[in-house]
Parts: sequence; structure tokens; C-alpha cells
Amino acid sequence: MLKKRILVIAPHYNSFVKGQVDEISKSVEHIDLLIKYNPLTEISNYIPHKNSKHFQNFRKKNLATFKDKPSNVSVHLIPTVYFKPDGKNKKLGDMLFKKFDKYIQKNNLNFDLIHAHFTWPYGYVAMKLKEKYNKKVILTVHENRNWLIKEYESKNKKFITTWKNSDVIIRVNKKDIPLLKRYNENTVNIPNGYDEIIFKKIENIDKIKEDLNIPKNKKIILNVANYVIPHKNQLNLVKAVYELQKKRKDFILYLIGNYTGDEKKIINLIDELNLKDVVKVLGPKPHDEIPLWMNVADLFVFPSYSESFGVVNIEALACATPVISTINGGSEEIITSEEYGFIYTNPEDYEKLAELIDKGLNKKWDSAKILEYSKEFTWENISEEILNLYSTDI
Repeated sequence: MLKKRILVIAPHYNSFVKGQVDEISKSVEHIDLLIKYNPLTEISNYIPHKNSKHFQNFRKKNLATFKDKPSNVSVHLIPTVYFKPDGKNKKLGDMLFKKFDKYIQKNNLNFDLIHAHFTWPYGYVAMKLKEKYNKKVILTVHENRNWLIKEYESKNKKFITTWKNSDVIIRVNKKDIPLLKRYNENTVNIPNGYDEIIFKKIENIDKIKEDLNIPKNKKIILNVANYVIPHKNQLNLVKAVYELQKKRKDFILYLIGNYTGDEKKIINLIDELNLKDVVKVLGPKPHDEIPLWMNVADLFVFPSYSESFGVVNIEALACATPVISTINGGSEEIITSEEYGFIYTNPEDYEKLAELIDKGLNKKWDSAKILEYSKEFTWENISEEILNLYSTDI
């Protein structure tokens, strides 16, 4: 047990942040998690904007999952009103620093080190708090590869200062370590993990299919993404399915993800290609229901253009489901053998994707090997590396 109090600054308390925080909480005294939320998202239905649906995903109720929250984790949702999107809001970092600092003082939050997730604005806020409180800062850079390259090439002084002044930078893939080391030699690779209590192999597949209303005589292809957005590449996945159904008719593709407005393009393409019986757009599903879908899937397909790591890949593997993915900055560091799935180079090449899906549906996979490999990425194993950084003086 580390007698340390950790201040975590992050965009949410769900998915990979919750998994990491909850596991680390077993080995530290206390964790305070600061999350900003914009009250304007609460009235997003009434805001005339093309992405008003997308705003709804950032409502207060969607930013934190309190189910099974450890008793030594305190989650603080701090209201911050602003109009410009985070990535284009140059003043957001300083605004949040003042907000968070005022909140820290008012609530007498004591902490020994700060762990921030994402460079902007959270890493920047952590760096400003470091200057005031003289506390060690660990920054995990989760940005997908295109996003990180854009930050890097912008030469933005606030990004650069954040990287330089962090005591340690964690990058979730290996590929970008040299890039970040140009600004900070203390850059290490620690991948994201998964919760093995939630994501695991379930034996009674027929019963799950019945509960989810899935045909038992069909092969199941699954795609899950936090948001239905262009870089997740669901459009080319639908095109791949169109090619595949020229060869075989024994499958259904299910698409799961929060609506952002872009799903209309997918639905229109499904209509245009006459794939209503082959492709089902399900929208968002509760996080604890995702493992059920992963268990019934014969293949998990993730044709993303750009990722930092691609945690859904390891969640699928933890359910013994093989993965087909692009080389996108992260997935190729997970699917390192054809015993676990297939990797292809060009996200635009939907014909290649169709070929690999066909190959994957025909292959006899070794579930035991897939499960054994997935154990490398449990939060229990990954958190040990993070805790070592917490306990090391740098």
C-alpha cells in the first residue's frame, strides 16, 4: 500500500479511466478525480447546431459511472461554462486551472501527486497545478495518432510546455515514444488495460443470443466504438460487408456506438446498398452489456483510421473473440499474431477487409490462446507499472 493521495484530472470517469483508477485505488490511500462538465450540454436539445446530438454524450450523467466505485475514490464534477470546443479553445486550460484550483482550496483536497489524462486541457491544468503546489505530475497521452501528430506539428507552446514540464509521460503505444522523447526523456510506454471482471468469456452463448434477439444460425460480426465518427471508418466496413455478401449470406454485422449525426451517412449507405437485413445499427449500449455482444461475436472488426491504442480490441480478445483491425497507430501493437486476428494496412481498402472477414469467419480459432494472451492487458497487471512510477522519485 502506497500512503499517497492521488489527484486525477481526466475528461470522464468511465471506460479506461475508471478501470485504471479503480484498480490503482486498491494500492493507494485515496484518489480525488476532477472532471469538468459544461452545463450547456444539459440543454443541447435546444441548441441549433449540427452536432447537438454529439453534445448530449457529454452531459453530466454520461461523464461518470458510479457503479462499483471504490470507497476511497471521490469523483468531483465541476461545472465550467464555455462555448468553443475544447480543441479550439485556447483559454480553456487557464480557465480550468483557476476553476480546479479554487475547488481544491474550497474543499481542502490534499494530494501527493497528480495524474492527468490527455495533453489538452487536462495535462496543461496539471502542469499549472504543479507550478503552484510543487507536486509530481504524470501525464498519460491518450490522443489518437492523428490527433497527437496535429498537436505536435502545431508547435503550440502550451502543449510543448505541458510535455516538457511533466515529470513522466506515459504513451499508450510504442510507436510515438521517440516523438514525445524529443520534449521529455522521461517518456515510457504503458498500454491501456481492461477490467477482467467485466470482460471475460461466457459459456452459454445460445442463451445470450436469445436475450439479445440475435439469430442463432448467423455468424456475427461486431463493431463497437465510443462514437460513430468518420475516423472509426464504419462506412468502409459497410462497403466491405456489401462485397462479402456477394460470397456468403450467413452473417450479420452489428454496429454499436453513440450517435453523433454521422450515423445518418451509414444508414443512408445501408439503404443504398440494400443491406437492411445484413447490417444493424444499434446505437449506444450500456457498458456492462458490451461484453455480451463481444461474446456472441464470431469476429470483432475495427477498421479505424487512427488510434492511440484501441482498448476495445483487448476487450474483445478477453471475451475470446478474434479481431480484424487496421494498422492505425495502436491496434498493430495488440494484434501481433494471426493467432489473435488479422491486420491490414489501408483503411480505404474495403475489398481487402471483406477478404479478411471471410477468412476470419472460416478459420477455426484457438480460444484458449486468445484468452491467455489477453491476460497481459488486465488492469491488475498494467497498474503495477503505473504504481511503480507513483512510488519512484524523479
